[in-house]
Amino acid sequence: MSIDTDAIIDRRRLKRRLFFWRAATVIVVLAALITFTVNITQSDSGPYVAKLDVFGVIIEDELRQEAIEQILSDDDATALVVYINSPGGSTYGSERLYKSLRRVAEKKPVVTVIGTIGASGGYMTALAGDHIFAGESSITGSIGVIVQTTEFSALMDKLGVTANSITSGKLKGEPSPFKPMSEEGRKNLQEMVNQTHNWFVDMVAARRPMDRAQAEKLADGGIQIGLSAVKSGLIDSLGDVREARRWLESERDISLDLPLVTVDYSAPKGALEHLLEGMLGKSVISERLTLDGLISLWHPN
Repeated sequence: MSIDTDAIIDRRRLKRRLFFWRAATVIVVLAALITFTVNITQSDSGPYVAKLDVFGVIIEDELRQEAIEQILSDDDATALVVYINSPGGSTYGSERLYKSLRRVAEKKPVVTVIGTIGASGGYMTALAGDHIFAGESSITGSIGVIVQTTEFSALMDKLGVTANSITSGKLKGEPSPFKPMSEEGRKNLQEMVNQTHNWFVDMVAARRPMDRAQAEKLADGGIQIGLSAVKSGLIDSLGDVREARRWLESERDISLDLPLVTVDYSAPKGALEHLLEGMLGKSVISERLTLDGLISLWHPN
C-alpha cells in the first residue's frame, strides 16, 4: 500500500472522529438549552393551577411529597387539583399523602376529583380536598382497614416440612405463614385494626357534612358509585376536572383562563428501564405484593 493511500485512510478516520465529537457536542448543547428553557418556563410562567395525579396503589413516595411541598411554596400555584384513580394502599402512605395535601389546603384552594376509582386510601386522599368531585359511575367509599396474612401449615404437614422459630415473646412471631394464628395474636391484630378504623371514621366525620354515627354507618367497607356517594355525603358533586376548574372559579375566584399544569414527580428513567418497561409493562410484580402493615385498599378477589 502506498504512502498516499495510507494518508487518505488516516484523513477519513480523522473526519469520522471529528464528526462524532461535533455531533456529541451539539447534542449536549441542545440538551442544556432544553433544560434551561424548561426551567425558565417553569419559574417564569406566571400564575397557574397545579394538578397532581394519584394513580395506582398508594405507598410512601418521597418524590410525590417533594412535589407537594413545591406546590405549597410556589406562589404562582394559585390552587391544586388532585386527580385520583386509586383503590388505596398502605394506610400510612395514604395518611401521609392526606396530611401533606391538607397543609397545601391551609394556604391555597385544593379540590379533589375521583376518576375510575377512589376507594379506601384513595378516598382518604379525596378527603383532603375542600370539595370532592366524582363521576356518576366512579367507585368510592370502602372506608376501613384490613390486615391480610396467608397460612399454609396444613400444606406443610402434607409435604413433611416443618418450620421452627425462636422469639422474644409469644406475640413476636404472629401472624406467621407457618402456623395457625393464636387467639392472642388475633386479638392483638383486631385491636390494631379497630383503632385504625376508628381513626379513619373520625377523619370522615371531621371532613364531611355528617356526624360520627352517620360516618360509622357508611364505614362498613362497602363501596358506592358517584351517583350514590353524592346522596350519602361521601362526595360533594358529580363532575370531572372541568367541573373542578369551574368550581374554583365560582367559589375561590381562580380564573378558568389560568393554565392547568400537571406536576411530574416520576423518577428519572434510564434507557434500559424504558426498554424493559416497554417489553414487560410497568411492573412485572404486582404493586399489591409490595405492601406491608395495615392496608386501606379495595380490590375484588
